[in-house]
Amino acid sequence: MMTIELIPRLAVLDTPAVSDALDKLGIAGQCAGIMPLDRSFNLTGTAYCIKYVPANELGGTVGDFVDDLGPDHVAVIDNAGRLDATVWGDLMTTVAKKNGVAGTVIDGVCRDLDRALEFDYPLFSRGNWMRTGKDRVQLEAIGVPVIIGGITVRPGDLLRGDINGVVVIPAARSQEVVEAAERIQQTEDSIRAEIQNGADLREARQRAGYHRLQTPVS
Repeated sequence: MMTIELIPRLAVLDTPAVSDALDKLGIAGQCAGIMPLDRSFNLTGTAYCIKYVPANELGGTVGDFVDDLGPDHVAVIDNAGRLDATVWGDLMTTVAKKNGVAGTVIDGVCRDLDRALEFDYPLFSRGNWMRTGKDRVQLEAIGVPVIIGGITVRPGDLLRGDINGVVVIPAARSQEVVEAAERIQQTEDSIRAEIQNGADLREARQRAGYHRLQTPVS
């Protein structure tokens, strides 16, 4: 199955279920410290990778790549966790929303959060601040592996973001991760239903084999 065909199935899974599936399969994919800037933000899509570095004496700008983003893309921006220079703002949000982009994930910060909230455009980052990245950062590369929250993201990898943070699924293993996450979420749903019908948590977990859900495959 093509990675992009898994997007609708991934979109209905929560990040804890995907995280548990990654653990079970021995894959590191949880982006530490990268959180939604609004609790309602959700994203699901394929990685479009961008890498920034500190600007040299010639200076630099941000955002020209946004015209190339399309539906199902997630703009994945590696600014090395930098907190003093933004790499995303309201004009980029405007273009991305118009083009149907799935969202933006930044190892660093953005600005103009008000525009993202107005458009319900998902932004996941280390925070937001007002100072421009113009002449403070420069584009090093597009379409290369990047690091987000300690996790390597490659072009075409799947990303899922929700209130709990962001997870990355390597494209080559996307089907097995999604299938494992579906089983985990279905099992937890069944446990929850039992509890709501009066079952004891310990017994419901035992019947469902809950503690084996995240056990790595040997």
